[in-house]
Amino acid sequence: MDLKMFFDPTPVDVDTSASSFQSSIYVNNEKMPDHEGMDIALIGLSEYRGSENGEPDQRSADVVRSQLYALKKGYGDYGIVDLGNFRNGPQLEDTYLRLKEVCAYLMDKGMIPILFGGGNDLVLGQYYSYESASKLISMLNVDQNIDLQDDEIPSKSYLNKIFSHEPNYLFNYSHLAHQSYLTNQKDLELIDRLSFEATRLGTLKENIREMEPLVRDADMLSFDLAALQSSYAPAAFDSKPYGLTGEEACQLCWYAGQNEKLSSIGLYNYDASLDSKNVKNAFVLSTMIWYFVEGFYNRKGDKNFLSNDYMMYEVHLGGDPESIKFYKSKKSEKWWMEVPSLENQGIFNRSRMIACSYGDYEDAQGGNIPDRWLNFFNKS
Repeated sequence: MDLKMFFDPTPVDVDTSASSFQSSIYVNNEKMPDHEGMDIALIGLSEYRGSENGEPDQRSADVVRSQLYALKKGYGDYGIVDLGNFRNGPQLEDTYLRLKEVCAYLMDKGMIPILFGGGNDLVLGQYYSYESASKLISMLNVDQNIDLQDDEIPSKSYLNKIFSHEPNYLFNYSHLAHQSYLTNQKDLELIDRLSFEATRLGTLKENIREMEPLVRDADMLSFDLAALQSSYAPAAFDSKPYGLTGEEACQLCWYAGQNEKLSSIGLYNYDASLDSKNVKNAFVLSTMIWYFVEGFYNRKGDKNFLSNDYMMYEVHLGGDPESIKFYKSKKSEKWWMEVPSLENQGIFNRSRMIACSYGDYEDAQGGNIPDRWLNFFNKS
């Protein structure tokens, strides 16, 4: 694929000192750099036709870059390319399809696309890119709303398209940080009927560490910056005084970076025209990207559950199921549990290991079947 067809160079040049983030990556500012063998691809977005933003700043992605490039390089040797700013299609649907094509290509090359800027409906292009992957995927969405409205505005209704998309390759959908007073009860009932998960903001804040297994089980992550408090995200359209803090958002991005399964991330709904004079929101978004990158280069290689890197604990329940096997990584100290495999799943056969916490293991020891196990089993 000739990526030059899809991208415009970025003019941002902030800090080329040896310790800077910018000096440690390959940037499309005059010509498209070689992307072969890279781990991560940064993609700036400027598509807002699917949102309610009035007159968005088309340079928003470059404003984020000006903050990101000035940060200090983190852990490890980077294999990161900034492909530049994505060219919008003639119509909004064309932009979705172009994103689908580019993200699918990058993931096939073993690279993780980091999409930032643009309206949150661009998650459609991110999701469509998994259509050719020949497997079911799990999606995690962080948003103050559950965007299932019967509305012509795509940013308010894009989940309808994802849930009804054919062919269907959505195995699980998890929603984090919705605010109950902004959420239609019927939408929550639909999430429950589909055996999907929705975790409200208050529950997340009570113990953010319990959210790590949800993040770790996702193949793709979409993050609407309006899920943050408006004091941290003034440039996110429709952000509210209540929401995640910047620290909590960075913690979730750290978890996502460490997720061995995760193959794409989109950080949407940043409009520089709404940002503060000192571009506070751009700095928050840039640190979220930085923490994802840092998490990625701190991955522990938790993949092969048959190796000696894991301790297996079998908890006998005496019912149906008779027992549940738990696995703990000696490297990362993270937990998984095994759900019995079903036969004849064809191309949608997937790993039967699901991420869990020590709390799930304790529940099983007390004779209870963990909710995560039941949700997974009910969708099998």
